[in-house]
Amino acid sequence: MKLITDLVQWDASAETPVYLQIANGFIHHIRLGRLRKGLKLPGSREMAGLLSVNRMTVVAALNELEAQGWIEMLPRKGTFVRKSLPLLAPSKIEEADQFVIPEKAGFEYDESKIVPFHAADFPPSGKINFGDGFPDVRLAPIEQLIKTMRSLSHLPGQRRYLMYGGAQGSMFLRQALSDFLNETRGLPVSPENILITRGAQMGLYLSGSIILDKGDHVIVGRPGYGDASLTLRQLGAKIDEVPVDEYGLDVDEVEKLCRRRKIRLVYVIPHHHHPTTVTLAPERRVKLLQLAAQYKFAILEDDYDYDFHYASKPIMPMASLDRHGHVIYIGTFTKTLAPAIRLGFIVAPANFIRHAVYLRKSIDIQGDSLLENAIAEWFKDGTIARHIKKSVNIYRDRRDHLCELLEDRFGAEVAFEVPKGGMSVWVKFLKNDLAKISERAGRKGLLIRDGRDYDTDKVKFNAVRLGFSSLTLEEQRRGVEILGECM
Repeated sequence: MKLITDLVQWDASAETPVYLQIANGFIHHIRLGRLRKGLKLPGSREMAGLLSVNRMTVVAALNELEAQGWIEMLPRKGTFVRKSLPLLAPSKIEEADQFVIPEKAGFEYDESKIVPFHAADFPPSGKINFGDGFPDVRLAPIEQLIKTMRSLSHLPGQRRYLMYGGAQGSMFLRQALSDFLNETRGLPVSPENILITRGAQMGLYLSGSIILDKGDHVIVGRPGYGDASLTLRQLGAKIDEVPVDEYGLDVDEVEKLCRRRKIRLVYVIPHHHHPTTVTLAPERRVKLLQLAAQYKFAILEDDYDYDFHYASKPIMPMASLDRHGHVIYIGTFTKTLAPAIRLGFIVAPANFIRHAVYLRKSIDIQGDSLLENAIAEWFKDGTIARHIKKSVNIYRDRRDHLCELLEDRFGAEVAFEVPKGGMSVWVKFLKNDLAKISERAGRKGLLIRDGRDYDTDKVKFNAVRLGFSSLTLEEQRRGVEILGECM
């Protein structure tokens, strides 16, 4: 049947298996009516000859078509295109004029219960994006990740991970991660102390949900990470802000608040505080742990980019010093690889993790086990360690370059400290209104925030984080050039 030879094509170099290319080709032409309903198809041997493929490839394609309902195989009669094709055609309940989904719900609910979050869309193409400090996705070994996942999917022992189960995260990843955290952060943890989450934000929400009741007091830094404060407010917490200076969170102010009221939780970013990038001093870490033991509050330690240090060896996390079970340690692979890879983790005492797993199942039954196992393979074969080392070297050069550009181009018009780690520079604008600069820059193809997220009722910082990690040296040069035009 020459018609099949003309219509069904395949490419041996394509990512899609040949049998699926053949099956998809049949489906396409059945939909278009070129292979009509009831048509008898050649046998598998004849079809293999027509398509110049192995007979078993044709058998696999026919099995796929039969499973999807496009053909039927009748004993002693042959293979036919089905007369009743698997095309969905929903029946109308009643005839009605065309309409669109209403602007507002027809039922009542309390909108004030929901704290408004800024829902950013994907950044537009063709613009330079200083952003807030995120990894260069061009460096992420995404193709290798896909190959690893594909290889795992073909292993019989991995097929059970395609089923329901594993709300705490795959044991392979939790074991690999516990080894990694022991080695790199001094955290004496086992897989029972780890819950794999969809990014650090889920870890923050789950932890806060377990600890906090409505009206409980929580301490955060000022300026601080706005999304964390919004999440804690969503959980009903009352936010108490404590100043952040060049040594990190002011722990003496934390102590004063503890004397005045019951504090349930302190949220802290000890490495590269968001937004100022400062590191919490060792003596403050020790005192904060002592205060937690004395006043019985939890410490939520957000260590979102621990791996990216450039100046010296990092200080060990507070969780590595915690002897009384007060620290909940949160981390993420998003900053290591790419924002779209939604993998994070919570490290905490086993009983807390157990309850976090219960809560996680109520909103997200489980994670992506195939992805989790692929990342575990990367820990085992050293891919993660190599990628971190490579990224640190590149990001260090980009940090130095951006700081040199800012100093040379703007001098006394801006103020900043060269960050010891992280992915961005905290820049204060001394002579210009940042909000106006941001608006002008957007029209010229440069995306920077206006800094208002960090302001409070009493303090306007007129400062913003300029991310350096995601931009090449040439992109940085062009970005600073546009920034200068807007000032």
